[in-house]
Amino acid sequence: MINESITEGVIRTRTKLRKDLLISIFDEFDGTIMGLTPAKRAEKYLKMSLSPFSFYRGSSYLFYFDATRQYFPYHTSAERPTWIQGDLHFENFGAFRSEDGSIVYDVNDFDEGYVGSYLYDILRMAGSIALVGRQLGYGEAEQLDVIGSFVQAYSRGIRRFSQGKDNPGNFVMNENGAKGPVKKLLRKLEKRRQGHFLEKVTSQMQSGRVFLENSELAVPEVAEQALLEKAWSFYMQTIVARSWNDDHYRMKDIAVKHGSGTASIGLDRYYILIEGGSSQEDTDDTILEVKEVRVPVPAYFMPYSESFWSTFGHQGKRVAATQQAMHHKADPYLGFLTMDGRDFYVRERSPYKKSLKLKDIATVDDMLQVVEVMGSLTAKMHARADADVDQGILSYHSEKEIAKAMGPDPDAFARYISQWAYGYATQVEKDFVMFTEWVKERFGEEAEVPQAE
Repeated sequence: MINESITEGVIRTRTKLRKDLLISIFDEFDGTIMGLTPAKRAEKYLKMSLSPFSFYRGSSYLFYFDATRQYFPYHTSAERPTWIQGDLHFENFGAFRSEDGSIVYDVNDFDEGYVGSYLYDILRMAGSIALVGRQLGYGEAEQLDVIGSFVQAYSRGIRRFSQGKDNPGNFVMNENGAKGPVKKLLRKLEKRRQGHFLEKVTSQMQSGRVFLENSELAVPEVAEQALLEKAWSFYMQTIVARSWNDDHYRMKDIAVKHGSGTASIGLDRYYILIEGGSSQEDTDDTILEVKEVRVPVPAYFMPYSESFWSTFGHQGKRVAATQQAMHHKADPYLGFLTMDGRDFYVRERSPYKKSLKLKDIATVDDMLQVVEVMGSLTAKMHARADADVDQGILSYHSEKEIAKAMGPDPDAFARYISQWAYGYATQVEKDFVMFTEWVKERFGEEAEVPQAE
């Protein structure tokens, strides 16, 4: 018979060591590397305290710390990395308007783009699916089934691309190709007017259209505005697909954007109102987002790539190039700039930008359809970002390397990833409990944890 006091002692010690590790990692990345103030850290951690999935979203460095120290049999070789998204999870997919004006569904966040094994995107996404499944009340069998469907869709896509049966260069997920909740979302957005978002965040004054002032948008300091105006001409030279004359890009108004995502807390973000089209009534003005970006989290854990950093030493250029490489039709406003020694990238704030809500996923069948779409798009993303792209930095086809690494048995691959993701989601839930305890200890009981919607 096992001595209960010994068992309890082992569990207590393991828990303490894990909690100490968590604190050390958060202090290093959020404190030392990101330089977040105590107030910004409290803001970030309270957002992360909403749920295990929210915690997972905001702690990608913990994921990479864990995953890069485990053995996995399905990695590509270090000499043949893939251009990865770097922070792939359930909420980094969404709908938006592409360069040709089509409403599409795709990956929509590229801040952590880097080169490394494709498997880290798959593992991180699979873990997020397990956590979302638990949030929806799915049992173990349902979670494994949904994760497996994502992996199988990814595997099918990679094999078709590697065999030349599909072309990642023109693969697109629009209303015609989508199904289930994704199709409903795209169909709904097709009815949205161009001016929907413009009217939401701006107002037409006698002097012209300007941004509204509210809890999310504020007037920039004079020094901030001067820095942006000085950097704007440089941005215009970096635009990926410049199609208009200088007047089109004329800055009409600037706003500081508050209420950033969890991982972006502590980084500056601005909205820029530009002239837009030829209308004299300011009804077709365009809003651009200027977002500060830093070294991607995977770079701290992946093998160092001299060729990558020699090309993408500017972090804004890296993000813009990642999006261009992974999308069929890139944002025509993609570009980058530098202000006060900090790197930023620029993109259109699409008036059609919208993500799926969990309330839109009513059944397990709905979820299966959603993750199959996500799996196909992930395969496209990995297959596109190589020598097929003019600005590509890889001299080989990633999809062929990935197909070899996955092996000949897609069912075994899906089972392996599903089982790992299910187990890791359980670890995330345990970490979440320790994390919320630490937040209260470190930032005080008065820092009340908000309730999930």
